[in-house]
Amino acid sequence: MKNFSHIPRHPNTAPLIPHTEQEQEQEKEERNSPCSAATSAADDNQDKPKCEWDFNLSAVISSTATAVAAASASDAIGTVEFDHSNSFFATGGIARKIRIYSAEKLLVRNRDKDVAFYEHASACEYFICTPAKLSSLKWKPGSDSPVIGSGDYDGVVTEYDLEKRVPVFERDEHGGKRVWSMDYSNWDPTLGASGSDDGTMQMWDTRSSAGLAPVRFGSSPVCSVQFNPFGGFLIAVGCADRKIYGYDVRKMVDPVFILERHQKAVTYTKFLDIRTVISSSIDGCLMMWDTEDCSPIRIYKGHINSRRFVGLSVWRNGGLFSCGSENNKVFVYDKRWGDPVWIGGFELPAQPGCDGNGVFVGGVCWQQTGEERCTLVAGGSDGVLQVLEGERKLCL
Repeated sequence: MKNFSHIPRHPNTAPLIPHTEQEQEQEKEERNSPCSAATSAADDNQDKPKCEWDFNLSAVISSTATAVAAASASDAIGTVEFDHSNSFFATGGIARKIRIYSAEKLLVRNRDKDVAFYEHASACEYFICTPAKLSSLKWKPGSDSPVIGSGDYDGVVTEYDLEKRVPVFERDEHGGKRVWSMDYSNWDPTLGASGSDDGTMQMWDTRSSAGLAPVRFGSSPVCSVQFNPFGGFLIAVGCADRKIYGYDVRKMVDPVFILERHQKAVTYTKFLDIRTVISSSIDGCLMMWDTEDCSPIRIYKGHINSRRFVGLSVWRNGGLFSCGSENNKVFVYDKRWGDPVWIGGFELPAQPGCDGNGVFVGGVCWQQTGEERCTLVAGGSDGVLQVLEGERKLCL
C-alpha cells in the first residue's frame, strides 16, 4: 500500500489511504480545491441547515478498563454493518474478529436518555475469529441461514455461515493485496464484487470457483464498491485516482459513467436513491452526484478527513448520511444542506484541525428502519462502539 504520510504510526493501527503518485505531486495545490471554497452560486446561496433532529448517545460498548490501552492499539473498528432485517449488526477490524450484536438488546430507548455502558465480551452475542485483519463486511441477501462476507488485509474474500460459525466460501484473486471493500448484488445475491490495492475490481459468483472477468484501473487501488441497492444493474466503484466509475454488470467492458470532481482518493461510494450517489474522499469532502448527467449536486464539508477511512453510511428513509472524522467525531449531514446538521459522539479532547491524538471514527452504519426515529452505530480506532439515537423534532 502506498503511504504518503511521514507521520509514524503503530503497526496495528488502521491503514492510511492509498495514493497515486500524481496525487502526491499535487499535495500543495489542494488547499485551493473546491472543497475549501464556495463552488457555485447555488452553494453560496443555500439556506443554513435547519435543526430537525435531536440526537442522543444511547449506549457505549468498550473493552474492560484494564484492557483499554491494549484495545486502542489492537481493536480498531473499521467496519460496521446492519443485517437486512435490521435486527443484528456486525463489526470488524484489526482484532481479527467478526462480532455480532443484537440491536434489540442494545437499542433500548428510555425517557431519561440515560447512557448504557457495556463491555464487548458481554454485549456481543458471539464472535468469529478470522485469519486476517478485516477491512469490509457485508451481509449476504437472500440466504436461508445468515451469511456474512468479509474482505481482509491478505486480499481474501470469505463468507461465513453464522449459524454454524464456519467459513463456507473463499476467494483469493487479488494477489495478496488488501481488499478494501466488498458487496453483494440485491437482484442476484450469488453475484459479488471486491475492490483491492491491486488496482482491480473482481466480480465473482459464489456458485462457481472460477472468477468473472476483472475490471482493471491501472495502478490505482480500488477503495469502494457498491451495487445499486434500489434495483437495476449498476455498480459504483470509488478509486484512488479520484474518480467514481459506474458499470452495468451485464456489460463490463466500458463504464456507463465517470464522476470527476474530488481532489484525492475516493474512499466510499453509496447510493442515496436509484440515480443519486454520495461519495467520500480524503480531500475532506462528501459529494452528491446525479449519475444520469454526471454532475455534482452538492458538496458537503465540515468533517476532517485527509488520511484515513472514516466510514460513510446513508439513512435512506430520512435523507441523512453520516461519516466519521479524524478528530474522533461523528458528523451527520442532511442531503439538502452542505454543512453538518449534527456533530457529536466520541468525546476525546482534540484541537481543531488535529487528528484527535491519533484516535478517529473508522466506521458508521445507519439502521434502515422508521422515519421519525433513527439509529446510528459508530466504531472508533480505539475499539469503542457508540450507539446514537435520533428523533425528529418540530422546529420553531
